[in-house]
Amino acid sequence: MHRPFRHRRTMTLAAALSLLAGLSLTAAGAVTAHADDPQSTRQAEFTAAAKEFGVPLPVLQALSYNETRWEAHAGQENAEAGYGPMNLTDLTAKELDADGLTTQSPRYADLLKAPAEHTAAAAAALAGTDLTAVTTDEAQNIRAGAALLASYARGYGHGKLPKDTDGWYAAVARYGQPTEDKVAQAFADVVWDTLRTGASRTTQDGQQLTLAPTPGLHPNRNDVGKLGLKDVTPPKGSTKPECPKSLDCDFIPGAYTLLDPSDLGDYGSHDLADRPNGGLDIRYITLHTTDETYDGTLDLFRDPTYAAGAHYVVRSQDGHVTQMIPTKDIAWDSGNRSFYQHSIGIEQEAWATHGASWFSENLYRSTAALVKYLSAKYDIPLDRAHILGHDNVPGTTESGVATQHWDPGPGWDWEHFFDLLGAPIQASAPQGSDVVAIKPGYRNNLQTTTYCDDVQGYKQFPGPYRSFDCPVTAPASPASFVPLYTAPSTSAPLVSDPYLHKDGSAGTNAMNDWGDKAPAGEQYVVAERKPGWTAIWWGGQEAWLQDSAQHPATVPVKAERIVPKAGRSSIPVYTTAYPEASVYPPDFVAFEGGAPRAQVARTLYSIPAGQSYVASGPAVHTDSYFAIYYDGSAPYDQHDFIGTTKVYEIVYNHRIAFVNADDVDVVQP
Repeated sequence: MHRPFRHRRTMTLAAALSLLAGLSLTAAGAVTAHADDPQSTRQAEFTAAAKEFGVPLPVLQALSYNETRWEAHAGQENAEAGYGPMNLTDLTAKELDADGLTTQSPRYADLLKAPAEHTAAAAAALAGTDLTAVTTDEAQNIRAGAALLASYARGYGHGKLPKDTDGWYAAVARYGQPTEDKVAQAFADVVWDTLRTGASRTTQDGQQLTLAPTPGLHPNRNDVGKLGLKDVTPPKGSTKPECPKSLDCDFIPGAYTLLDPSDLGDYGSHDLADRPNGGLDIRYITLHTTDETYDGTLDLFRDPTYAAGAHYVVRSQDGHVTQMIPTKDIAWDSGNRSFYQHSIGIEQEAWATHGASWFSENLYRSTAALVKYLSAKYDIPLDRAHILGHDNVPGTTESGVATQHWDPGPGWDWEHFFDLLGAPIQASAPQGSDVVAIKPGYRNNLQTTTYCDDVQGYKQFPGPYRSFDCPVTAPASPASFVPLYTAPSTSAPLVSDPYLHKDGSAGTNAMNDWGDKAPAGEQYVVAERKPGWTAIWWGGQEAWLQDSAQHPATVPVKAERIVPKAGRSSIPVYTTAYPEASVYPPDFVAFEGGAPRAQVARTLYSIPAGQSYVASGPAVHTDSYFAIYYDGSAPYDQHDFIGTTKVYEIVYNHRIAFVNADDVDVVQP
């Protein structure tokens, strides 16, 4: 959609002279590194822009780090139409159309006028350049960001720039484009944390940048009052969000509404419960993408006819968190009761289908803080067996396996996210281990994919909620998966899932074709190794991925695994964990009109003898929570039926599945 970022190389006398010092000037005055030393280019651009506009270099770098981690993203935009290392925004009708909004949407006109969505044009004017340059040229993007930050500082300093670093606190808070004072303060605080600790990293395009620590910082946090924003302190008596103190959170209740007064079973959009009491524990946190704007998502989840919800929604622009359902209750968020009755669902404002788009750093940071808080509160392990994407949750029926959602998609950087959680994906066993975790190195793992905007399940809710466009080919972009082949060769067919390719055809590079994509962080048992390749047991078959010492895609890990019991040619695989029929009392069965939610094996899935899969933890009892009537008055209403059968959760393919404990033996690491 947009031209990639480029470095302008117009040569002037000043530029020629500056080359003697190893630097070159861009046409608009920005300094870049010598062409023979591209790894220091962006560092030099920050230095030049800071000097030109009177911004302290550490402040400019720390701000950019927390907006984009110093990434240029090859000129690609994020969910807010933000561009470049300074995340300057230029939201247009074209972007809104691509996001599926229609002109009938009540948010369409507001978004086109929102100042936070149009910082690029204002910044370009301040830097004496044009909008195209700011969105396509990283040097001009950094210059424009510095100019915009300086203009904010002058506005709060009666026309003068602050004399010390701490004096830039209000300007930095404003740069985050907040709408509430607590959001502004939270953003400025994290920038100041980066200033104190320093940072260093190599970007996706190989740029090496370093920010030295700045000790002795003591900003006046009350300076956010200069922004004149609203105070979002909840009114007295309102529901207090379950949230860490480091985040700005509010509580907007999702729909819990009786739709038909004559039918107490017709309600939306979640079930009342008392988790984790009564045996109904919370085991998972499931991450989603909204494929909608933040405001639009709130509209959907307050619409009881939408019949879905989430516990939390995270805004992309500034990381603001809205809780909509208490964590004790059960959100209808992933289409599989065996998972969502034990899960907390977090929707993130972004588009899984837009493979070239990148997720904002504010989104990563807020979601990570929220997940850390919830995992500590409910004792949820910080690993990929318990911190799930919707794409890891299987469908519950023969037809539902193929149509289950696959967000947050290949653009979500699981490696970065687990770094933020303080639980990095890393080796825990010697080389040659019989279990590996997928870790391709997101920034260098470029994959080309295709997508179709209507696969996320909004078909029954047309405008003003969604319109559709498909198919689209996304350019090669960093991805969180590795492709799997039927043989150790890139010319071999991709493996295919039997539910996605019932005709036996090969897998594809379509984003929703998850049957040939091994996701980062998931653990698999090694089936075979050949030079440059590793085979894993995957969905009942052997699947090959490129994996060499020079370009590793895995790390060795220690894990408990399961194998079919001796003498069994194969064992069944389940995508639910419902209890046996005998657990239901006769009067309940009579009320329901028969034994409900039977545990049924998937007909096209199995584990043949000789194969092995990683167990995600100890065996657990099957169970099924029943919330039947809106007012809880039905027999055994809001009750969790717990079976005597035990199951192991396993990483079966891209998704998780279950096997009966009686069918398997456990192999210790």
